[in-house]
Amino acid sequence: MKVIVLGAGVVGLTSAWYLAQAGHQVTVVDRQSRSAEETSFANAGQLSYGYSSPWAAPGIPLKALKWLTHKHSPLIVKPSASPMFYLWLMNMLKNCNESHYQVNKNRMLRVANYSRACLSDLAKNHAIKYQGRQRGTLQVFRHHAQVEAVQKDMKLLAESDVRFNLLNVDECVKAEPGLALVKDKLVAGLHLPDDETGDCYQFCQQLTDMAKMAGVEFKFNVQVNKLHFDKTNITGVDTSIGELKADAYVVALGCYSVNLLKPVGINLPVYPVKGYSLTIPMTDEQFSPVSTVMDETYKVAITRFDNRIRVAGTAELNGFNLDLPEKRKATIAMVVQDLFPKAGNLAEAEFWTGLRPMTPDGTPIIGKTKLANLYTNTGHGTLGWTMACGSAKLLADIVSGNEPDIDASGLDSFRYV
Repeated sequence: MKVIVLGAGVVGLTSAWYLAQAGHQVTVVDRQSRSAEETSFANAGQLSYGYSSPWAAPGIPLKALKWLTHKHSPLIVKPSASPMFYLWLMNMLKNCNESHYQVNKNRMLRVANYSRACLSDLAKNHAIKYQGRQRGTLQVFRHHAQVEAVQKDMKLLAESDVRFNLLNVDECVKAEPGLALVKDKLVAGLHLPDDETGDCYQFCQQLTDMAKMAGVEFKFNVQVNKLHFDKTNITGVDTSIGELKADAYVVALGCYSVNLLKPVGINLPVYPVKGYSLTIPMTDEQFSPVSTVMDETYKVAITRFDNRIRVAGTAELNGFNLDLPEKRKATIAMVVQDLFPKAGNLAEAEFWTGLRPMTPDGTPIIGKTKLANLYTNTGHGTLGWTMACGSAKLLADIVSGNEPDIDASGLDSFRYV
Protein backbone atom coordinates (compact mmCIF):
# COMPACT_ATOMS: atom_id res chain seq x y z
CA MET A 1 0.00 0.00 0.00
CA LYS A 2 1.17 3.53 -0.79
CA VAL A 3 1.25 5.77 2.29
CA ILE A 4 2.01 9.49 2.48
CA VAL A 5 3.29 10.78 5.81
CA LEU A 6 2.96 14.53 6.29
CA GLY A 7 5.69 15.78 8.59
CA ALA A 8 9.34 14.80 9.11
CA GLY A 9 9.76 15.55 12.78
CA VAL A 10 10.63 12.66 15.07
CA VAL A 11 7.01 11.45 15.13
CA GLY A 12 6.48 11.60 11.36
CA LEU A 13 9.89 10.11 10.68
CA THR A 14 9.42 7.14 13.01
CA SER A 15 5.95 6.64 11.52
CA ALA A 16 7.51 6.39 8.07
CA TRP A 17 10.13 3.95 9.35
CA TYR A 18 7.69 1.52 10.93
CA LEU A 19 5.28 1.76 8.01
CA ALA A 20 8.14 0.85 5.66
CA GLN A 21 9.11 -2.02 7.95
CA ALA A 22 5.52 -3.24 7.67
CA GLY A 23 5.95 -3.44 3.89
CA HIS A 24 4.33 -0.22 2.72
CA GLN A 25 5.60 2.14 0.04
CA VAL A 26 6.10 5.34 2.00
CA THR A 27 6.59 8.98 0.99
CA VAL A 28 7.37 11.69 3.57
CA VAL A 29 6.54 15.32 2.81
CA ASP A 30 7.95 18.25 4.79
CA ARG A 31 8.37 21.98 4.23
CA GLN A 32 11.90 22.04 5.68
CA SER A 33 15.13 21.07 3.91
CA ARG A 34 15.70 17.98 6.11
CA SER A 35 14.15 16.03 8.95
CA ALA A 36 13.69 17.40 12.48
CA GLU A 37 14.23 21.07 11.69
CA GLU A 38 11.39 22.34 13.89
CA THR A 39 10.13 21.05 17.27
CA SER A 40 12.46 18.03 17.22
CA PHE A 41 15.56 20.13 16.57
CA ALA A 42 16.74 21.10 20.06
CA ASN A 43 14.33 19.57 22.54
CA ALA A 44 15.21 18.57 26.10
CA GLY A 45 16.96 15.38 24.99
CA GLN A 46 14.96 13.31 27.47
CA LEU A 47 13.48 9.89 26.87
CA SER A 48 11.39 10.24 30.00
CA TYR A 49 9.19 7.16 30.06
CA GLY A 50 8.51 7.31 33.79
CA TYR A 51 8.07 11.07 33.73
CA SER A 52 5.17 10.81 31.27
CA SER A 53 2.43 12.79 32.99
CA PRO A 54 -0.32 15.12 31.80
CA TRP A 55 0.07 18.76 32.66
CA ALA A 56 -3.65 18.77 33.48
CA ALA A 57 -3.47 17.58 37.08
CA PRO A 58 -5.22 18.26 40.38
CA GLY A 59 -4.01 21.53 41.86
CA ILE A 60 -2.57 22.88 38.62
CA PRO A 61 -5.05 25.78 38.22
CA LEU A 62 -4.05 27.19 41.63
CA LYS A 63 -0.35 26.57 40.93
CA ALA A 64 -0.66 28.27 37.55
CA LEU A 65 -2.13 31.41 39.14
CA LYS A 66 0.81 31.54 41.56
CA TRP A 67 3.37 30.89 38.81
CA LEU A 68 2.11 33.84 36.78
CA THR A 69 3.37 36.20 39.49
CA HIS A 70 6.88 34.70 39.62
CA LYS A 71 9.85 36.21 37.85
CA HIS A 72 11.07 32.77 36.74
CA SER A 73 7.68 31.20 36.14
CA PRO A 74 7.54 27.83 34.33
CA LEU A 75 4.29 29.03 32.74
CA ILE A 76 3.74 32.10 30.56
CA VAL A 77 0.26 32.92 29.25
CA LYS A 78 -0.30 35.48 26.50
CA PRO A 79 -4.09 35.87 26.11
CA SER A 80 -5.19 35.38 22.52
CA ALA A 81 -8.12 36.55 20.42
CA SER A 82 -8.35 33.04 19.00
CA PRO A 83 -11.39 31.03 20.20
CA MET A 84 -9.20 27.93 19.92
CA PHE A 85 -7.03 29.17 22.79
CA TYR A 86 -9.95 29.55 25.22
CA LEU A 87 -11.58 26.27 24.17
CA TRP A 88 -8.31 24.41 24.65
CA LEU A 89 -7.75 26.07 28.02
CA MET A 90 -11.26 25.19 29.23
CA ASN A 91 -10.80 21.57 28.12
CA MET A 92 -7.49 21.39 29.94
CA LEU A 93 -9.06 22.74 33.13
CA LYS A 94 -11.77 20.08 32.87
CA ASN A 95 -9.03 17.46 33.01
CA CYS A 96 -7.49 18.90 36.21
CA ASN A 97 -9.13 16.42 38.56
CA GLU A 98 -8.06 13.12 40.05
CA SER A 99 -10.21 10.81 37.91
CA HIS A 100 -9.18 12.36 34.58
CA TYR A 101 -5.57 12.60 35.68
CA GLN A 102 -5.36 8.89 36.44
CA VAL A 103 -6.95 7.90 33.12
CA ASN A 104 -4.72 10.25 31.13
CA LYS A 105 -1.51 9.33 32.93
CA ASN A 106 -2.21 5.61 32.48
CA ARG A 107 -2.73 6.15 28.74
CA MET A 108 0.50 8.11 28.49
CA LEU A 109 2.48 5.53 30.44
CA ARG A 110 1.03 2.80 28.21
CA VAL A 111 2.45 4.50 25.12
CA ALA A 112 5.70 5.55 26.81
CA ASN A 113 6.55 2.10 28.14
CA TYR A 114 5.84 0.57 24.74
CA SER A 115 8.02 3.22 23.12
CA ARG A 116 10.92 2.31 25.39
CA ALA A 117 10.69 -1.31 24.20
CA CYS A 118 10.44 -0.24 20.54
CA LEU A 119 13.47 2.06 20.74
CA SER A 120 15.44 -0.64 22.53
CA ASP A 121 14.69 -3.09 19.71
CA LEU A 122 15.56 -0.47 17.09
CA ALA A 123 18.91 0.31 18.70
CA LYS A 124 19.64 -3.38 19.18
CA ASN A 125 18.99 -4.30 15.56
CA HIS A 126 20.49 -1.24 13.84
CA ALA A 127 23.71 0.72 14.34
CA ILE A 128 21.98 3.97 15.23
CA LYS A 129 23.91 6.39 17.42
CA TYR A 130 22.44 9.47 19.08
CA GLN A 131 24.70 10.11 22.11
CA GLY A 132 22.32 7.95 24.10
CA ARG A 133 22.70 7.32 27.82
CA GLN A 134 20.73 4.89 29.94
CA ARG A 135 21.27 6.55 33.32
CA GLY A 136 17.73 7.58 34.26
CA THR A 137 16.03 10.85 35.22
CA LEU A 138 16.42 12.50 38.61
CA GLN A 139 13.50 14.77 39.49
CA VAL A 140 14.77 17.05 42.26
CA PHE A 141 12.57 18.70 44.87
CA ARG A 142 13.35 21.96 46.63
CA HIS A 143 10.31 21.83 48.95
CA HIS A 144 8.78 19.13 51.16
CA ALA A 145 5.33 19.85 49.72
CA GLN A 146 6.61 18.60 46.34
CA VAL A 147 7.64 15.30 47.94
CA GLU A 148 4.16 14.89 49.40
CA ALA A 149 2.55 15.73 46.05
CA VAL A 150 4.57 13.11 44.16
CA GLN A 151 3.20 10.24 46.27
CA LYS A 152 0.17 9.83 43.99
CA ASP A 153 2.43 9.70 40.94
CA MET A 154 4.52 7.02 42.61
CA LYS A 155 1.38 4.93 43.10
CA LEU A 156 0.52 5.21 39.40
CA LEU A 157 4.11 4.40 38.43
CA ALA A 158 3.97 1.24 40.55
CA GLU A 159 0.65 0.21 38.98
CA SER A 160 2.25 0.63 35.53
CA ASP A 161 5.35 -1.39 36.48
CA VAL A 162 7.64 1.63 36.16
CA ARG A 163 10.69 1.41 38.40
CA PHE A 164 11.43 4.37 40.67
CA ASN A 165 13.25 5.26 43.87
CA LEU A 166 12.55 8.13 46.26
CA LEU A 167 15.99 9.43 47.30
CA ASN A 168 17.19 11.56 50.16
CA VAL A 169 19.62 14.39 49.43
CA ASP A 170 22.77 12.29 49.88
CA GLU A 171 21.35 9.65 47.55
CA CYS A 172 20.56 12.38 45.00
CA VAL A 173 24.19 13.45 45.10
CA LYS A 174 25.30 9.84 44.69
CA ALA A 175 23.14 9.55 41.57
CA GLU A 176 24.22 12.98 40.27
CA PRO A 177 27.58 13.94 41.84
CA GLY A 178 27.51 17.36 40.19
CA LEU A 179 24.79 18.36 42.67
CA ALA A 180 27.21 18.13 45.60
CA LEU A 181 27.87 21.87 45.45
CA VAL A 182 24.17 22.71 45.89
CA LYS A 183 22.85 19.92 48.12
CA ASP A 184 21.59 22.47 50.64
CA LYS A 185 19.01 23.64 48.04
CA LEU A 186 17.38 20.19 47.78
CA VAL A 187 15.16 18.14 50.09
CA ALA A 188 14.73 14.92 48.05
CA GLY A 189 14.54 13.45 44.57
CA LEU A 190 12.65 10.85 42.56
CA HIS A 191 14.93 8.67 40.43
CA LEU A 192 13.52 6.90 37.36
CA PRO A 193 16.33 4.49 36.45
CA ASP A 194 14.86 3.28 33.15
CA ASP A 195 14.67 6.73 31.56
CA GLU A 196 17.23 7.61 28.90
CA THR A 197 18.74 10.62 27.17
CA GLY A 198 19.87 11.37 23.65
CA ASP A 199 20.17 13.93 20.89
CA CYS A 200 16.85 13.75 19.06
CA TYR A 201 18.15 15.66 16.04
CA GLN A 202 21.06 13.26 15.58
CA PHE A 203 18.69 10.31 15.95
CA CYS A 204 16.44 11.76 13.25
CA GLN A 205 19.26 12.30 10.74
CA GLN A 206 20.44 8.71 11.13
CA LEU A 207 16.91 7.31 10.96
CA THR A 208 16.30 9.34 7.79
CA ASP A 209 19.29 7.68 6.16
CA MET A 210 18.08 4.27 7.33
CA ALA A 211 14.59 4.97 6.01
CA LYS A 212 15.95 5.99 2.62
CA MET A 213 17.86 2.71 2.45
CA ALA A 214 14.61 0.93 3.31
CA GLY A 215 12.89 2.57 0.33
CA VAL A 216 11.19 5.58 1.94
CA GLU A 217 11.03 8.61 -0.39
CA PHE A 218 11.47 12.07 1.12
CA LYS A 219 10.10 15.22 -0.47
CA PHE A 220 11.70 18.14 1.38
CA ASN A 221 11.11 21.85 0.77
CA VAL A 222 7.51 21.06 -0.12
CA GLN A 223 4.64 23.07 1.33
CA VAL A 224 1.45 21.16 2.16
CA ASN A 225 -1.54 23.35 1.24
CA LYS A 226 -4.66 21.28 1.81
CA LEU A 227 -6.22 17.84 1.68
CA HIS A 228 -8.58 16.83 -1.12
CA PHE A 229 -11.42 14.61 0.10
CA ASP A 230 -14.84 13.16 -0.54
CA LYS A 231 -17.42 11.86 1.95
CA THR A 232 -15.37 8.85 3.03
CA ASN A 233 -11.73 9.28 2.01
CA ILE A 234 -8.81 11.57 1.36
CA THR A 235 -8.29 11.65 -2.39
CA GLY A 236 -5.00 13.57 -2.51
CA VAL A 237 -2.75 16.23 -0.99
CA ASP A 238 -2.39 19.63 -2.63
CA THR A 239 1.25 20.74 -2.31
CA SER A 240 3.68 23.27 -3.77
CA ILE A 241 4.80 20.61 -6.27
CA GLY A 242 1.30 19.55 -7.26
CA GLU A 243 -1.16 16.96 -6.04
CA LEU A 244 0.24 13.84 -4.36
CA LYS A 245 -1.83 10.67 -4.13
CA ALA A 246 -1.63 7.53 -2.02
CA ASP A 247 -3.82 4.79 -0.56
CA ALA A 248 -3.46 6.09 3.00
CA TYR A 249 -2.41 9.38 4.59
CA VAL A 250 -0.82 10.08 7.97
CA VAL A 251 -0.87 13.58 9.43
CA ALA A 252 2.10 14.07 11.76
CA LEU A 253 2.54 17.84 11.55
CA GLY A 254 2.50 18.56 15.28
CA CYS A 255 0.45 21.65 16.11
CA TYR A 256 0.20 22.46 12.38
CA SER A 257 -2.01 19.38 11.99
CA VAL A 258 -5.01 21.31 13.29
CA ASN A 259 -5.48 23.77 10.43
CA LEU A 260 -4.86 21.09 7.82
CA LEU A 261 -7.51 18.78 9.26
CA LYS A 262 -10.20 21.30 10.12
CA PRO A 263 -11.48 21.71 6.50
CA VAL A 264 -12.09 17.95 6.28
CA GLY A 265 -14.24 18.07 9.41
CA ILE A 266 -11.73 16.82 11.96
CA ASN A 267 -11.21 19.18 14.88
CA LEU A 268 -8.20 18.25 16.97
CA PRO A 269 -7.72 20.10 20.29
CA VAL A 270 -3.98 20.56 19.82
CA TYR A 271 -2.42 23.85 20.88
CA PRO A 272 1.14 25.09 20.32
CA VAL A 273 2.87 25.27 23.70
CA LYS A 274 6.11 27.14 23.21
CA GLY A 275 9.27 25.87 24.88
CA TYR A 276 12.84 27.10 25.02
CA SER A 277 16.25 25.47 25.25
CA LEU A 278 19.91 26.32 25.66
CA THR A 279 22.68 24.11 24.33
CA ILE A 280 25.85 24.76 26.30
CA PRO A 281 29.41 23.51 25.72
CA MET A 282 30.42 21.43 28.73
CA THR A 283 33.52 22.76 30.52
CA ASP A 284 33.84 20.47 33.54
CA GLU A 285 32.54 16.90 33.48
CA GLN A 286 32.98 16.55 37.25
CA PHE A 287 30.38 19.25 37.91
CA SER A 288 27.99 18.34 35.07
CA PRO A 289 24.94 16.09 35.10
CA VAL A 290 25.50 12.45 34.17
CA SER A 291 21.98 12.12 32.73
CA THR A 292 18.85 14.28 33.10
CA VAL A 293 18.06 16.35 36.17
CA MET A 294 14.53 17.75 36.26
CA ASP A 295 13.98 20.73 38.54
CA GLU A 296 10.41 20.30 39.76
CA THR A 297 10.15 23.89 40.99
CA TYR A 298 10.92 25.56 37.65
CA LYS A 299 9.97 22.63 35.36
CA VAL A 300 13.38 22.83 33.68
CA ALA A 301 15.30 19.78 32.46
CA ILE A 302 19.10 19.69 32.35
CA THR A 303 20.41 16.89 30.14
CA ARG A 304 23.92 15.66 29.41
CA PHE A 305 25.08 14.81 25.91
CA ASP A 306 28.65 13.74 25.10
CA ASN A 307 30.26 17.15 25.47
CA ARG A 308 27.23 19.47 25.62
CA ILE A 309 24.48 20.24 28.09
CA ARG A 310 20.90 20.81 26.96
CA VAL A 311 18.71 22.92 29.25
CA ALA A 312 15.03 23.10 28.34
CA GLY A 313 11.84 24.39 29.87
CA THR A 314 9.06 26.95 30.07
CA ALA A 315 5.51 26.48 28.82
CA GLU A 316 4.38 29.57 26.97
CA LEU A 317 0.86 29.86 25.59
CA ASN A 318 1.37 32.41 22.84
CA GLY A 319 -0.02 30.87 19.66
CA PHE A 320 2.44 30.27 16.85
CA ASN A 321 4.86 32.95 18.00
CA LEU A 322 8.54 31.95 17.58
CA ASP A 323 10.28 35.01 19.03
CA LEU A 324 13.25 34.50 21.38
CA PRO A 325 12.91 37.00 24.26
CA GLU A 326 15.99 37.37 26.43
CA LYS A 327 13.91 37.12 29.62
CA ARG A 328 12.91 33.55 28.70
CA LYS A 329 16.58 32.72 28.24
CA ALA A 330 17.24 34.17 31.69
CA THR A 331 14.94 31.66 33.40
CA ILE A 332 16.45 28.49 32.00
CA ALA A 333 19.96 29.94 32.33
CA MET A 334 19.25 30.69 35.99
CA VAL A 335 18.26 27.08 36.70
CA VAL A 336 21.37 25.50 35.18
CA GLN A 337 23.58 28.04 36.95
CA ASP A 338 21.76 27.38 40.21
CA LEU A 339 22.12 23.57 40.09
CA PHE A 340 25.32 23.12 38.05
CA PRO A 341 27.24 26.40 38.39
CA LYS A 342 30.53 24.99 37.06
CA ALA A 343 29.20 22.71 34.32
CA GLY A 344 29.26 24.76 31.12
CA ASN A 345 30.09 27.99 29.36
CA LEU A 346 26.86 29.97 29.20
CA ALA A 347 28.53 32.68 27.12
CA GLU A 348 28.62 30.22 24.20
CA ALA A 349 25.10 28.84 24.67
CA GLU A 350 22.78 28.45 21.65
CA PHE A 351 19.25 29.70 22.34
CA TRP A 352 16.31 27.99 20.60
CA THR A 353 12.53 27.75 20.71
CA GLY A 354 9.98 25.25 19.41
CA LEU A 355 6.21 24.66 19.49
CA ARG A 356 5.09 21.54 21.28
CA PRO A 357 1.74 20.12 20.08
CA MET A 358 -0.23 19.74 23.31
CA THR A 359 -3.62 18.14 23.84
CA PRO A 360 -5.76 19.27 26.80
CA ASP A 361 -5.54 15.80 28.36
CA GLY A 362 -1.83 15.31 27.62
CA THR A 363 -2.38 12.11 25.62
CA PRO A 364 -1.27 11.99 21.96
CA ILE A 365 -3.78 11.41 19.16
CA ILE A 366 -2.79 8.21 17.36
CA GLY A 367 -4.83 6.19 14.91
CA LYS A 368 -7.93 6.30 12.75
CA THR A 369 -10.17 9.24 11.94
CA LYS A 370 -13.69 9.44 10.52
CA LEU A 371 -12.22 9.29 7.00
CA ALA A 372 -11.32 5.71 6.16
CA ASN A 373 -7.80 6.27 4.82
CA LEU A 374 -6.74 9.17 7.05
CA TYR A 375 -4.72 8.68 10.25
CA THR A 376 -3.13 10.97 12.82
CA ASN A 377 0.00 10.77 14.92
CA THR A 378 0.25 14.07 16.76
CA GLY A 379 -0.38 15.86 20.05
CA HIS A 380 2.58 14.49 22.01
CA GLY A 381 3.33 17.76 23.79
CA THR A 382 6.72 17.67 25.49
CA LEU A 383 7.03 13.89 25.00
CA GLY A 384 7.38 13.50 21.23
CA TRP A 385 10.91 12.08 21.48
CA THR A 386 9.87 9.86 24.40
CA MET A 387 6.79 8.42 22.73
CA ALA A 388 7.87 8.52 19.07
CA CYS A 389 8.85 4.91 18.42
CA GLY A 390 5.93 3.41 20.33
CA SER A 391 3.41 5.77 18.74
CA ALA A 392 4.80 5.02 15.29
CA LYS A 393 4.81 1.24 15.71
CA LEU A 394 1.24 1.38 17.03
CA LEU A 395 0.19 3.55 14.09
CA ALA A 396 1.87 1.23 11.57
CA ASP A 397 -0.06 -1.73 12.98
CA ILE A 398 -3.35 0.19 12.82
CA VAL A 399 -2.74 1.29 9.22
CA SER A 400 -1.73 -2.26 8.29
CA GLY A 401 -4.80 -3.79 9.91
CA ASN A 402 -2.68 -5.75 12.37
CA GLU A 403 -3.49 -6.37 16.02
CA PRO A 404 -1.40 -3.81 17.97
CA ASP A 405 0.97 -4.92 20.69
CA ILE A 406 -0.73 -2.58 23.18
CA ASP A 407 -4.27 -1.48 23.88
CA ALA A 408 -5.05 1.39 21.49
CA SER A 409 -8.29 2.43 23.17
CA GLY A 410 -8.62 6.07 24.12
CA LEU A 411 -5.70 7.15 21.94
CA ASP A 412 -7.35 8.20 18.68
CA SER A 413 -9.35 11.30 17.73
CA PHE A 414 -12.68 9.70 18.56
CA ARG A 415 -12.19 10.37 22.28
CA TYR A 416 -13.01 14.01 21.56
CA VAL A 417 -16.22 13.35 19.62
